[in-house]
Amino acid sequence: MRLPSHRFSIAPMMDWTDRHCRTFHRQLTRHALLYTEMVTAPAVLHGDRVRLLGLAGQHEHPVALQLGGSDPGALGEAAAIGETFGYDEINLNVGCPSDRVQEGRFGACLMAEPELVAACVAAMQRQVKVPVTIKCRIGIDDQDSEADLQRFIDVVAGAGVTAFIVHARKAWLKGLSPKENREIPPLDYARVYRLKAAHPELTISINGGIADLDAAEEHLRHVDGVMLGRAAYQTPYILADVDRRFFGSDGPPVTRREAVEGMLPHIERHLAAGGRLNNVVRHMLGLYHGEPRARLFRRHLSENAPREAATLATLLEALTLVEEERRPLTAAE
Repeated sequence: MRLPSHRFSIAPMMDWTDRHCRTFHRQLTRHALLYTEMVTAPAVLHGDRVRLLGLAGQHEHPVALQLGGSDPGALGEAAAIGETFGYDEINLNVGCPSDRVQEGRFGACLMAEPELVAACVAAMQRQVKVPVTIKCRIGIDDQDSEADLQRFIDVVAGAGVTAFIVHARKAWLKGLSPKENREIPPLDYARVYRLKAAHPELTISINGGIADLDAAEEHLRHVDGVMLGRAAYQTPYILADVDRRFFGSDGPPVTRREAVEGMLPHIERHLAAGGRLNNVVRHMLGLYHGEPRARLFRRHLSENAPREAATLATLLEALTLVEEERRPLTAAE
């Protein structure tokens, strides 16, 4: 049961980190740990498992499945099903603050019930051979003292969890929307640093408000891993330097054009299976962020990719607009 490297990972994000997004991110970094969107245990047990859990291919590895739930039996069974799909890690969400999540008694509200979380992860560990990890906040509502966080970590680690990803903001379960919970509660990175200092035996990763790789490197002076969220999605090309800076890889980073080229086989397979172009390229809109003619690339895809008749040519046209001085790709290439 070897834990995948948590040195650099990309956060699970609802409606964002689907298999198409992960395939795109994998063009830019071969070594970062990728995460699925959160999938609830009941959805795994009763839903379309191939649609919910299916990987786009071996290129996605290392990749972790994030589950949501609070029933130990259901989570254990869902984790076992996830393992059969080939995930390298199963992560339990104890950090999402949405109302919908609270109604299902999972997400950040579970930080008030560390014994239940311990029972959940113990049930999951009994069912799988891959590591089971936790993603949590530094606290919730008025239960946000350092002692509260330490107790939560102690109880859950006592059940056998050795890796925690900690979003360095508390969550207000009442009064703030999920979007506000990502922005309004102040960041407290020092609390996560102190947590790591108190638990050298645990793998502690930090998440929340990390905007670039320089900031990531600074955090790694204090913790074991860094998880990027919105920055990885909105300015994805920063991922092109992850393998060199964090994993010691040689060679130049992939170019933006090469990243698009790498996506073509995946897009062709998706279209051939009846999928829509926009399902994939919506994740690629920020690829040229900050570059000349980036707006042309983004606008062409935003306006044309959602059309039912959109094909691979639509993406190639956008590429030509942004790299017009170069020979344009053809669909055959």
